Amino acid sequence: MRSAARGTEVELVVMRPEDAGRELPVCLALHGRNEGAGMFVDLGLPDVLTSLVNYQGVPPFAVVAVDGGDSSYWVSRDSGDDPQRMLREDMPAWLAERGLSTNPFAVLGISMGGYGALNYATNVHNPAVAVLSPALFLSWPEAEARDVFTDEQQWRETDPLQNLDDITGLPIGVWCGETDPFIDGARRLIEQAGPTVAEVEPGDHDDVYWRKVLPDALKFVGSHVA
Repeated sequence: MRSAARGTEVELVVMRPEDAGRELPVCLALHGRNEGAGMFVDLGLPDVLTSLVNYQGVPPFAVVAVDGGDSSYWVSRDSGDDPQRMLREDMPAWLAERGLSTNPFAVLGISMGGYGALNYATNVHNPAVAVLSPALFLSWPEAEARDVFTDEQQWRETDPLQNLDDITGLPIGVWCGETDPFIDGARRLIEQAGPTVAEVEPGDHDDVYWRKVLPDALKFVGSHVA
């Protein structure tokens, strides 16, 4: 798809449960760093979604992933590349063209996508949020080292841990491995945001851990289908 907000072509991946029909509520899926929308197919999300809906009683919904830039942290760039605006302004038309709900009820993010998912939740109306290994920083030097943010002000304006009031009261699920390099940020999110679900268990920042917890994250999302 051509994204006006990002000024480039992006890949859009629509994942529906088998035999669930086409007119479905939508959960957005935001990928991690150095990945794209296809990350969720690689993690086996379509099969997990089908299993949950067809065999475990989870209400049917679609998961829609889109390219946000492989190292963008889902924040805008000086170049006019704005993945958050893409989600707010480009995405509804893309969903409508596919017969899907144009107002996503939830957003799921992995790693960098967790940062983006929490940021997205501050700008739209009451979505459920599921984050796996969210890439959250505890200081500006740590964030600056990623060479992503325009300046410290942009980081502070988009950093979920510094804008907790904007997500207070939302249904939030957090999953993070005990040996994940972002575990300190995840623990702070859990302590300060009071998420509905908070799971810290053995695991690292990798596909093995994400595959393990993805069914629980999707089940959490499914519990908030209107």
